[in-house]
Amino acid sequence: MLTNKRINKYDEVLFWLTMAISIIGIVVIYSATRSFDKNINVIVQTGAFFIGVICMIFISKIDYKFFGYMSLPVYIVSVLLLVAVLLVGTTGNWGARSWIRFGPIGIQPAEICKVGFAITFAKHLSLVRERINKPLVVLGLMAHVALMLVLIMMQPDAGSAMVFCFMFATMIFVAGLSYKYIIPAVLGVGAFAPFSYFFLMSEYQRRRIQVFLNPDLDRLGSGYNVIQSKIAVGSGQLVGKGFLKGTQNQMGILPTKHTDFIFSVISEEFGFIGAVFVLLILFLIIARCIKASQNSKDSFGRYLCVGIAAMLIFHVFENAGMCIGLMPVTGIPLPFVSYGGTSLVTNMIAIGIVLSVTRQEEGTRL
Repeated sequence: MLTNKRINKYDEVLFWLTMAISIIGIVVIYSATRSFDKNINVIVQTGAFFIGVICMIFISKIDYKFFGYMSLPVYIVSVLLLVAVLLVGTTGNWGARSWIRFGPIGIQPAEICKVGFAITFAKHLSLVRERINKPLVVLGLMAHVALMLVLIMMQPDAGSAMVFCFMFATMIFVAGLSYKYIIPAVLGVGAFAPFSYFFLMSEYQRRRIQVFLNPDLDRLGSGYNVIQSKIAVGSGQLVGKGFLKGTQNQMGILPTKHTDFIFSVISEEFGFIGAVFVLLILFLIIARCIKASQNSKDSFGRYLCVGIAAMLIFHVFENAGMCIGLMPVTGIPLPFVSYGGTSLVTNMIAIGIVLSVTRQEEGTRL
C-alpha cells in the first residue's frame, strides 16, 4: 500500500564544509594578525562566525519560497542600503565609500546586497522565464541590475560591480537567454573596451591596468602588493613554511594580509598542498550549491542557487587570481576565509538559503 510521508532533505555535507572553511579562516586570520599591536580581529571574526552559524541554521529552516514572496521589499531595502552608504558611509582601504559604521561596528552594504540581488533577480527570472527572449523583458532584466550597478559604481566599488555583472550574466544564461542577445553583447563589450580605455578612463585607472599587466612598472607603488603576494605564494613551495612561520606574513611585509591577500598567507605557511586543500573545500561548497540548483523543484530555487554559486565562484577566482597576479587587485575577499564580519555572515546566510532549497518535501513510495 502506498503511503506518503514528508522527507526534509538537508545537505549536511554543505553545512559541515561551510563550518570547516570558516574555522580555517579564523585560524589563518590569527596567523595573519599575530604581528599586529592589537589582535582583536580574531575575536571579531569568531563573533561573526557564531552569528553566521545561528543565521544559517535559522534561515535553512525557513521555506525558501518565502524569500521570493519578499523579493520586492528585499530589493527596496538593498537599494536604500546602497543609497545610505553614499550619504553616510565611510571610506575603506581602497578609497571607496563602502562602509556604514555604528561606533566600532561596521557593515558593508554591497556584501549584503549581493544576496539580496540573488533573491530578487531569481524571482524576476522565475516570473518571466517563458518570455525571457522578448526585447522588453530583457530590458526589464537589465534595468533590475543597472540600478544597483550605478549606485555601487558611485562609491566607487569596481570589484563588487564585477561580482554583480557575473551573477547577472550567469543567472540569465541559465535561464535560457538566446544567443541572439549573448553574442552581440559579448562583441559589444569587446569593442567598447578599447574605447573605454583610451577615452573614458582616467590616467590613474589606465596606470592600474598597466601595472596589473606588468607590476614591475611600479614596484614600490601600485605593483607592490602583487609582487609581495607572489613572493609569499612562491616561497611556500609544496608544503609551506609552517603555521606562524611565514616570513612575508609574520614580518609584516605582505600587505592587507588578513583580508585581500589571505590566500597568500595560506600558500606561504601551508604551501601548494594547503592552498589546494582550501580551494577544494570552496569548490565543493560551490558544487553543492550547483547540485541544489539542479535538484530544485521550481525555477525560483534553481535560479537562486545559481546566483549564490556564481557569487562564490567569482569571489574565489578573483581573490586567488589576484594573489598570484592573474587577476587585477580589486579588494574582493576570499569567501569564509578573509577577515570581515559582514562578508562572513552574509556568505553563511547565502548558504542557509541554499540549505533551505535542499530541504524540500516530496512524497515517497511505499
